[in-house]
Amino acid sequence: MFPCALNGAARRWVKRFASGRAFSTLRPRLVLGIETSCDETGAAVLDETGVILGESLHSQKTIHLDAGGIIPTVAQSLHKENISRVVQEALDRSGIEPGELTAVATTVMPGLALSLKIGLDFSLKFVRLHEKPFIPIHHMEAHALTVRMLQPLDFPFLVLLISGGHSLLALAKGIDEFLLLGKTLDVAVGDSLDKIARRLSLRNHPDCLTLSGGQAIELLAKEGDQLAFHFTSPMEKLYNCNFSFAGFQRQVTMEIMKKETEEGIEKGQVLSCAKDIAAASQYTAASHIAKRTHRAILFCKSKDLLPQHNPTLVVSGGVASNEYIRQILKIVTDATGLHLLCPPSKLCTDNGVMIAWNGIERLKQGKGIMSYTEEIKYEPKAPLGLDITSEVKDAAIKLPPLKLRIRS
Repeated sequence: MFPCALNGAARRWVKRFASGRAFSTLRPRLVLGIETSCDETGAAVLDETGVILGESLHSQKTIHLDAGGIIPTVAQSLHKENISRVVQEALDRSGIEPGELTAVATTVMPGLALSLKIGLDFSLKFVRLHEKPFIPIHHMEAHALTVRMLQPLDFPFLVLLISGGHSLLALAKGIDEFLLLGKTLDVAVGDSLDKIARRLSLRNHPDCLTLSGGQAIELLAKEGDQLAFHFTSPMEKLYNCNFSFAGFQRQVTMEIMKKETEEGIEKGQVLSCAKDIAAASQYTAASHIAKRTHRAILFCKSKDLLPQHNPTLVVSGGVASNEYIRQILKIVTDATGLHLLCPPSKLCTDNGVMIAWNGIERLKQGKGIMSYTEEIKYEPKAPLGLDITSEVKDAAIKLPPLKLRIRS
């Protein structure tokens, strides 16, 4: 029998045996995950061992790049336009029929309200039509737990989540139990780097035409001098693990304006020193992240919150794809005896796989599973876990000297 002639069930078994992870039972648990928290429409079907049976993703990146930033109403419209197709593609690629699903998991918090609404509305109609259990998912918890799909990792472990919308440090004690150690007080690191790239007009640089702001910064920084400019974070003198990137962003913007005047160019043109500004910006952001993470590690150790054997730092979120930032964090984990884990770049950004996996984790433990008849609301500003940032501040942990400088 040729592959094209296989029915859905047969294709599913071929995938499982090819992966070497066939089931001992005839009815494995299967979860459809749906993600629409910001500007990616994602869906995926996973089995209970973490095998990705089918997935689909529609990215809005190019449209928002052209617009100069994410416009919530535009993001909502694009989610609405694509969600049905994306979900159907994930199901078709998996060979799974809706009736075979064990449950549907969907991001309901936090995120852009208009985007979350599309995903939740679609999902509730879907589970009611097919009479399936519904699992509401916290977007940041899903990012934190994705690595457990890829390899064994016991709780507790430290988590650094850095993206366009979030910068936070937390201790993961369970699938739904987190201690928040630090959070951004203004803008997230990804948003800050995107805006710096926009102000540098990197969209007009021949090497950056199709790249996001953060990607453009990382690319140009490889050929720039990270010490050519000196930028700082106002948080460095404060003994906590919170983040702040707004002041740093203003410093870079003022320097760009100064250089534009010196070079006699108009806004929209690319500065001759753009690579140096990109390198210095990336270095400053990475250093700030590393120092807050260093303090979080020392705090957890002082409170015996991390295991003695194989203590781990998990880094996820879109900005975790930045190789330079990963290298800076590796310096910190090497110095403190932690193991550094990062999901592949594809799974760092928003996707349906991480949502489906979080659904699998909850399904296995019987947590947060709702009937298709129940009502649920999305929560754009939902926090992560129990906030103990004040305890971290009161600990007043001073950081020992640590050289965080590497070649871009």
